[in-house]
Amino acid sequence: MAEEPNEIVNQTYTRDKPIQQLSTSSDSCCSSDHSHSNDEHTHDVSGKSTFQLFVPSILSFVLLMIAISLDNWVPQNWFTGWLRIGFYIIAYIPVGFPVLKEAWHSIRKGEVFSEFFLMGIATIGAFAIGEYPEAVAVMLFYSIGELFQTLAVKRAKSNIKSLLDQRPDQVTILKNNATQTVKAEQVGIGEVIQLKPGEKLALDGELVSDKGSFNTSALTGESKPDTKIKGEKVLAGMINLNSVSDVIVTTAYKDSKLSRILELVQEATAQKAPTELFIRKFAKVYTPIVVLLAILICLLPYFFVSDYLFSEWLYRALVFLVISCPCALVISIPLGYFGGIGAGSKHGILVKGSNFLDILAKIKNVVMDKTGTLTEGVFEVQEVLFESDVNQKEILSYVNALESKSTHPIATAIHHYVGEVDSAIHLEQVEEIPGNGLKAQINGKELLVGNFKLMDSFAISYSVDINKLVNTVIAIAYDGKFAGYMSIADRIKESSNSAIEELHQLGVKCTMLSGDKSTVVNEVARQLSLDNAYGDLLPEDKVSKVKEIKLQNGSVAFVGDGVNDAPVVALSDVGIAMGGLGSDATIEVADVVIQDDNPLKIPMAIRIGKETKKIVIQNISLAFIVKVIVLILGAGGIANMWEAVFADVGVALLAILNAIRIQNMKF
Repeated sequence: MAEEPNEIVNQTYTRDKPIQQLSTSSDSCCSSDHSHSNDEHTHDVSGKSTFQLFVPSILSFVLLMIAISLDNWVPQNWFTGWLRIGFYIIAYIPVGFPVLKEAWHSIRKGEVFSEFFLMGIATIGAFAIGEYPEAVAVMLFYSIGELFQTLAVKRAKSNIKSLLDQRPDQVTILKNNATQTVKAEQVGIGEVIQLKPGEKLALDGELVSDKGSFNTSALTGESKPDTKIKGEKVLAGMINLNSVSDVIVTTAYKDSKLSRILELVQEATAQKAPTELFIRKFAKVYTPIVVLLAILICLLPYFFVSDYLFSEWLYRALVFLVISCPCALVISIPLGYFGGIGAGSKHGILVKGSNFLDILAKIKNVVMDKTGTLTEGVFEVQEVLFESDVNQKEILSYVNALESKSTHPIATAIHHYVGEVDSAIHLEQVEEIPGNGLKAQINGKELLVGNFKLMDSFAISYSVDINKLVNTVIAIAYDGKFAGYMSIADRIKESSNSAIEELHQLGVKCTMLSGDKSTVVNEVARQLSLDNAYGDLLPEDKVSKVKEIKLQNGSVAFVGDGVNDAPVVALSDVGIAMGGLGSDATIEVADVVIQDDNPLKIPMAIRIGKETKKIVIQNISLAFIVKVIVLILGAGGIANMWEAVFADVGVALLAILNAIRIQNMKF
């Protein structure tokens, strides 16, 4: 196979691992141990068009057709002897020389039984016994198969390579009220980038401008505009859509979320599925065995066949060698997995290794966090209920002032509901009571804002039946008396219901684990028709629940986004992180990252895993069945070189075409 074009390697990506590592899983040719480096492949595609890649094969084909015509269809008496042999050798060189060169490099590295070695000795042997047209044809079709493999791998990588084009090399920064163009990797934390409409952001940061609209497709796979307001996070790869936006840099270039995504994609090729690892080990043992069998086919009949003819049995041995090449297996299986990873990337799903595609294919349970996974993580005030003798407007302004001291999403919801904080309100002795709420003094009177446990701890009496309250409730007391409560709820994501339905259709059980109170969790579970739901859980409780589910019901995928989900993500068979809003720790330990936080991508990832596994099994079955049949026919002298070509190159091409189907599938 061939390495990727140099322009891909010369991107601005500056992590420790070179981008060429992307090629190691699928680009390597069918050597016995797949250890050929990228710059040693048969076909170098650097800077070449598809036509240029096929020029040697076209030249060889034209010369072969001329030679066959002179042999069979054009009356003449001069195309004989060394002239005829020389013409076929010239036809052989454009496609044969690169393969023989590879075989020599492999032997020097101690890798004798490579695909190149098999094809080399088979075709040279055919020349030795006078089968010149077949020798050229075998190498020609083999080279064409290699080229199609190269193009197939390039296509499989196209979705992943697009990630490399998301950041500009240079950015415009603001210094002393003047603009200055510098290299992106030289921009420091705290500097301000000026982003014009249509430009891509090179580093993570916070929006300094009042408002901005961004295309987030680079990170999420969705082109829907995302409006940000001052102070909100914006990420490398986002495209500014409308007005000029200023962004203050909060993360170094090499540590941005897009850099980490690129690293995840690179590392994906290093994680091999058991099937892929088995095939590599199998090829390492299989290839020397078939070489030995070929030698026996050639020599052993001498002792048992009365009319033994060396050239006849050598021909059978050469046919056997061409047929036995494990090309279809060793090419199509990694390519199938790589195609699955590419298909996932196309839809904003990063799978960190082909082994996780295998696990996704057999997942029986999906366990999910609530906030940020099935719900939006955006709280809104649903209901405000105060005692009849309370000045509601005044108390709400006090609550808003106190909650402005907190960064909790509930505090944000209250602020959005009440409005701007009244600057005339003077708070004293502000205190946070862990797990319960906030306390402060206003006008010499005590204000309590929190849950009903807070009310109980300060002996505040109330007539509310808290068991009937479904949503999160903020209780309020002022001057030693219960004032009322606010009901706050997190919105369920629009796609959550459809995601659960699709998971059920796949035969997957759905369970929700949450630290939120059980009444809220049960209500969300009811609306989404979940199989099981558990609330009031601490991080260690989630770990225990996942262990219990694994023990009872088999393989588990856990989906979460919070830092407290990291332990249970690591414990599950497949950890899935909601990567758009998810914490860095969870994304780091997860095996699959969903870039746009869309729950529908969970069943999609499982379907991609199932389809990838199906394609791999189809390719293994096809290759083995055809190989065994034609090997038997070849050893018996029934199959000739042309059948051998089909068994090798033909099956490899069919397997490759089957493997790349996943790129065009709709999930």
